[in-house]
Amino acid sequence: MNFLKIKLVKFELVLVYCLCFAAILFTGCKDKDAKEQTEIEKPNIVFILADDLGAHDLSYSGSNYYETPNIDAIANEGVQFTQGYAACQVCSPSRASLMTGQYTARHGVTDWIGAATGETWGDYYNTKIMPPEYAHALPDESITIAEALKSNGYKTFFAGKWHLGDEPYSPENNGFDINIGGWEVGGPKGGYYAPWKNPKLDYKYEGENLTKRLALETADFITQNKNEPFFAFLSFYAVHGPIETTEAKWKKYREKAEAQGIPDSGFVMEARLPIRTVQDNPVYAGLVESMDDAVGVVLKRLKELGLDDNTIVVFTSDNGGVASGDAFSTTNFPLRGGKGYQWEGGIREPYLIKAPMLKATPKSVDFPVSGIDLYPTLLDLVNVEKDDNHVVDGVSLVPLLKGKSLDTRPLFWHYPHYGNQGGDAVSIIRKENYKLIHYWEDGHDELYNLSSDPGEKNDISRDQVEIAKNLRTELDNYLSNANARIPEVYAKYDPVKAKVTQENRRTKVLQRVEKQRKDFLSKDFNPNNNWYDSSLNTKD
Repeated sequence: MNFLKIKLVKFELVLVYCLCFAAILFTGCKDKDAKEQTEIEKPNIVFILADDLGAHDLSYSGSNYYETPNIDAIANEGVQFTQGYAACQVCSPSRASLMTGQYTARHGVTDWIGAATGETWGDYYNTKIMPPEYAHALPDESITIAEALKSNGYKTFFAGKWHLGDEPYSPENNGFDINIGGWEVGGPKGGYYAPWKNPKLDYKYEGENLTKRLALETADFITQNKNEPFFAFLSFYAVHGPIETTEAKWKKYREKAEAQGIPDSGFVMEARLPIRTVQDNPVYAGLVESMDDAVGVVLKRLKELGLDDNTIVVFTSDNGGVASGDAFSTTNFPLRGGKGYQWEGGIREPYLIKAPMLKATPKSVDFPVSGIDLYPTLLDLVNVEKDDNHVVDGVSLVPLLKGKSLDTRPLFWHYPHYGNQGGDAVSIIRKENYKLIHYWEDGHDELYNLSSDPGEKNDISRDQVEIAKNLRTELDNYLSNANARIPEVYAKYDPVKAKVTQENRRTKVLQRVEKQRKDFLSKDFNPNNNWYDSSLNTKD
């Protein structure tokens, strides 16, 4: 009897042990499955950055010449920020701000990397002031958006234009696991059609399209990493010069320009250089369409893989469209200026965020936002905490994406350099509807009310003295607290020589770009007998 009791107790103990072990095993497996499921369901991010694309270079934003159905789809399915800004009017500073969430004065990259400064600039360009020195790479202590996401389980990928420092400041050393085509230069060396020159990306065949290749590489990365959260940053070289397209696309847009009516003149003089007033450049239009085609490649792959409902898509540009200087490609009308300029055409951008996990997002948001805001917004959307050791100047836009509001705040720009396209050395503050521009060359200010004067035609600084004074004080305090570098006087400035230069721009340069425009629209246009090099050089 005692023996049977002992056997029964032992059996019961073994049974309890087995049940406990099974429960532990089941719970462990369940936890593991839940963890894996959570990892898979973390939102993916595809960040698409165009180069030199203007706010009105897209059909959804008002262009009746360029055709961009794929970017339009992002706009229609996501949220359009109608007052979206780049952090600078030229590329490298703006890109550094996207990577860090910081204003240019904080990270120190205040001009495109490679631009001359000091007497080197003054001796060549003969301007009244000399641009100050600037950082030639992202600060070592900064934590990029890629580093923040990588440390939280994201596979990170970069393709295209970097222009944020030579080695050892490459994408690979700034949080990206993979880098395809990103190096120190700001344009597509060798052009958009192979053979191009890029130490980080070999071409596969002569005539290969660089823009499409970057999109295909991005799509393949997405396929290879579909089962883990990923951050893909597709940074097009397009639509930066040299502007190139295929004969078929040129023909399509030449005929479209002709059908819409070709005005006799396409340029007027801005303060320093001629500036384009019409969108009728068929070469540039073809380049825009090629970029849009490439966007379509990535969107199609997301949909094919069933990832589109769990992938955040951002689309923006690094500065305004090139209306003056460089290739004189487009107009940003009704906004004034373009790339390199202090007016809205230089800093207002396409600014789109598609976040499918947020339900009932507004169609559009009419609230001033900046490139510095995308860093905290993306971290917020994927529930990643910002590192306390990294200062972020931007704010999360998630409340706006949910149809709520944000407190009014000032936005700042610090560009103490001259734009190659004709812009001035300035610092800017925008607060509510007012925008004050401080000119470093002579110290004067301009004030605009953007709600009633979006084209910045009427300087009201003398009519609204108190507003101008308060904004200037706030701007000065910001620059002082940021230890912003400012220009110095160029002692060897020659006003006679400057007058001759300006007169030359009003005559010879204006005539040259008008001729180029007509050449592009001529039925006999045949650039160098090679449609893989369809750009004419119009450097001043």
